[in-house]
Amino acid sequence: MDFDAMFTAQLDALKKEGNYRIFAELERQCGAFPKAKSHDAQTPEEVTVWCSNDYLGMGQHPVVRQAMKDAIDACGTGAGGTRNISGTAHHHLVLERELADLHGKEAALLFTSGYVSNWAALSTLGARLPDAVILSDELNHASMIEGIRHSRAKKVIWRHNDPEDLDRKLAALPANSPKIVAFESVYSMDGDISPMAEIVEVAEKHGAMTYLDEVHAVGLYGPRGGGVSEERGLAHRITLIEGTLGKAYGCMGGYVTGSAAMCDFIRSFASGFIFTTALPPAVAAAATASIQHLKASQDERQAQRAQVARLRSLLDRAGIPHMENDSHIIPVMIKDPVKCRMLADILMRDYGIYVQPINYPTVPKGTERLRFTPGPLHSDADIDHLVRALTVLWKQCALAHAVA
Repeated sequence: MDFDAMFTAQLDALKKEGNYRIFAELERQCGAFPKAKSHDAQTPEEVTVWCSNDYLGMGQHPVVRQAMKDAIDACGTGAGGTRNISGTAHHHLVLERELADLHGKEAALLFTSGYVSNWAALSTLGARLPDAVILSDELNHASMIEGIRHSRAKKVIWRHNDPEDLDRKLAALPANSPKIVAFESVYSMDGDISPMAEIVEVAEKHGAMTYLDEVHAVGLYGPRGGGVSEERGLAHRITLIEGTLGKAYGCMGGYVTGSAAMCDFIRSFASGFIFTTALPPAVAAAATASIQHLKASQDERQAQRAQVARLRSLLDRAGIPHMENDSHIIPVMIKDPVKCRMLADILMRDYGIYVQPINYPTVPKGTERLRFTPGPLHSDADIDHLVRALTVLWKQCALAHAVA
């Protein structure tokens, strides 16, 4: 049996649909973010990154870099094992205390990524709580979906950001079954923010646990960067808050926060925690420094919001359609996978602008887009250059402009 032929046939079909992913080979330039060196001979040597999840440029921040260097000099590189077998460093416990404080919780638990923290926590809760039912927003991230699936718990899907539908679904369940309402604060593809207060009220009405994914909000929202739940004064009413260290904090890793009993429960039963090598102490030290800095500093958040508002305003003036939302994420709608890929390629090749096309299965077919994430280190000139390039390409590709 020719397995390679079977692989190739499916890859060819993916390319024909316009959904084949091509990775840009970049080299981040320390101190120059969002500029990066491109290793593709068909593109300018220096490009501007417009789709990074390092939302505030903290991966370049001198305080964060120095914390990582100091920890490497003190401890070396890797953790040396799983958390259970020689891999728990003092840096991990310091970071967990910092995260618990960030969200006003008793405890926190570190994972190697936000994907793993969602997968491990939801699968453990669903599997270990007898007769549990997990109610999942229909647009939840793949990591949440995989965790729910792996748990083998009963799953109920409720309409996106619709507390009334959630209320109906909860009311139809047995009163004595453990219920977990899983949702996000900022949804990364559309950039919309959940009606959190209403969702929490519905969950409380039915005695349900709330599981909130804040990965695209931590560091960015709230007076200390605690996310939308902090900004809206709701963190104390949410059972579990999950987040990442790989986006606004500019490092790597994921975590959950909540009661001491719940975090110990997940620590003791989650295979995704038990059987994997711990984060390097240097990464934990850098993340701690980043969180501490953003708890105190408003500069990065304010500068980011100014650049988000500027790009939105100029796109409106140019008639280029983008999704309206209250977040920092600006999806420019293309609605065609081939054109989306083509536009991204031309922007990179002719203008030195790197933005990754977002196609199926990340988003539904017919909703393909370019997803821009302006940050505090994008200059006014960077934004002007981007809008000029998009304006030219819009005319060339005969794409529909936004309704005036």
